[in-house]
Amino acid sequence: MTSPTGPITGSIVALVTPMHEDGSVDYPTLRKLIDWHIAEGTDCIGVVGTTGESPTVNVEEHCEIIRVSVEQAAKRVPIMAGCGANSTAEAIELAKFARGVGADCQLQVVPYYNKPTQEGQYRHFKAIAEAVGDLPTVLYNVPGRSVADMAHDTVLRLAEVPGIVGIKEATGNIERAQWLIRDVPKGFAIYSGDDPTAVALMLCGGQGNISVSANVAPRLMHELCVAAIAGDVKRAMEIQFKLMPLHKNLFVEANPIPVKWAMKRLGLCGGAMRLPMTELSAASEPVVEAALRASGLL
Repeated sequence: MTSPTGPITGSIVALVTPMHEDGSVDYPTLRKLIDWHIAEGTDCIGVVGTTGESPTVNVEEHCEIIRVSVEQAAKRVPIMAGCGANSTAEAIELAKFARGVGADCQLQVVPYYNKPTQEGQYRHFKAIAEAVGDLPTVLYNVPGRSVADMAHDTVLRLAEVPGIVGIKEATGNIERAQWLIRDVPKGFAIYSGDDPTAVALMLCGGQGNISVSANVAPRLMHELCVAAIAGDVKRAMEIQFKLMPLHKNLFVEANPIPVKWAMKRLGLCGGAMRLPMTELSAASEPVVEAALRASGLL
């Protein structure tokens, strides 16, 4: 669901990075997941973000995951390449690589740990857009993980920078999302990065959802996004009520721990992760299992 002149819309999966038991990246399964998502109606595939365990893959692996994903998608759907870093120079290098292998856009998270000011954030993203302006940039605000929060006025400043085309708004605060939707220039996309509140953001005028739940329920998430973007409240909420247990309990432990377990349970990929991420606790397994059953996936 994209057009030559408009932003990507619909369900954008925040794809896991499948790994072998020894922790190495499982590229054959990555290719299979991309094919499956395309068959299930996923509108865009986001790789090497939070859910893709970007903090624990090295730079070479990070680049190879992007390359393989672009190659496998073969322009059937857009690839949104996670290129974020808390070093501006590193973020630019990742973005240049993604551009070189044919990614369709880049996701750039607010720099984490070093806590930049609003001016620092503005200059960081502006520098990336100026260096790699022909690879559209989607900003990513997730203060629950990055600690630094991108203020409304900073988003509006950045929305005027050529090459910056949207934001993944992952605070879950619908009032904030409404102000953004109200105030950003025409053509600047607002995506949800919070599954529980994504339907509300899209019904308010947002363009889509960058989703963890889509890893296990891609067709339902695609249908939810189509309905919500079209303003079909009844249909959107029918699907939302079905998916609510999933939205909630895929975060019963830190993402992507529960979703990796869920994918293993569904036979989609192995459940292996790299330290410091650990396997889902025994106490949480029946919670995630129940969510899969409640959503009709088992």
